[in-house]
Amino acid sequence: MTFPRCPRTKAKELSTTNPCFVFGVQKMEFKERDIISLRDFSRSEIDYILDTASLMEPVAHSRSDLLRSKILATLFFEPSTRTRLSFESAMHRLGGSAIGFAGVEISSVKKGENLADTMRVVENYADVIVVRHPLEGAARLAAEFASVPVINGGSGAEEHPTQALLDLYTIMKEKGKIDGLNIALVGDLRYGRTVHSLAYALSLYDVNLFFVSPEMLRMRREVSEAIKEKICVTEKDRLEDVIGDVDVLYMTRIQKERFPEIADYVKVKGSYRVDLKLLENARGNMIVLHPLPRVEEIAPEVDDTVHAKYFQQVWNGIVTRMGLLALILGKIK
Repeated sequence: MTFPRCPRTKAKELSTTNPCFVFGVQKMEFKERDIISLRDFSRSEIDYILDTASLMEPVAHSRSDLLRSKILATLFFEPSTRTRLSFESAMHRLGGSAIGFAGVEISSVKKGENLADTMRVVENYADVIVVRHPLEGAARLAAEFASVPVINGGSGAEEHPTQALLDLYTIMKEKGKIDGLNIALVGDLRYGRTVHSLAYALSLYDVNLFFVSPEMLRMRREVSEAIKEKICVTEKDRLEDVIGDVDVLYMTRIQKERFPEIADYVKVKGSYRVDLKLLENARGNMIVLHPLPRVEEIAPEVDDTVHAKYFQQVWNGIVTRMGLLALILGKIK
């Protein structure tokens, strides 16, 4: 496939040292900083977070008391397995502790408490708070009312910044670089908060990006317009049209719970599926990523191929969040 030549409207911040996590950037100030959107971060800052994550690899195995006496609160107003447990595991591996809830039905929200009051209360219990909420803008609102750092653990269909950071870390770890890659984001690009954050982050790198989705699940306009000013973006309907040309295939599930009308979900359910037959046309070193949970978009037999890296993403999420927590709480500078 011939890629379009897109004009560059800004200079890229390119690392010039060893690509495997030694970025050679100056130290950044992260202490007490909120993590709400990757639009709030420069490439140098993201590179520094990835560099810090790499330092956490041996620590994650051996454990540390770096965050001893520090408390993490996880406030999940939506269901979660990976994100909540990943943050709690990260905190425990650094010697800290975690408190919180996973579900509105076991919180004071059930009694009518609003988000602002919840944050004012919980800031007394913890040194850092992770919030997942079904409404867009909730994480930024929460940060306005909390005196301790707030991390967005997923805000409606808006963004999921720490997922994007662990995705970038996985790409760097598996491919040795991010610049120069062809990357396809596939599936639910309209409601998928993970792909919104990842697209924003990838626009800071020198990549060719493919959006593959049904018409009704096209990437949100505000995301497309923001990143098309920076990198080359190609939109496709068929996964078969790009499978032979990409280095990274990022699959997402069609999110039934986000559709206002079930009939619309039925129309696009099962639009894309990665199986062994499809992979016959893929590059030998192409990697398949997925934020999980998967439903039917990746066949189980793909798990045993060299392409499958989605379960490695789970581990990478722990070390990435360990790095973030250490930075935000001022234990690494």
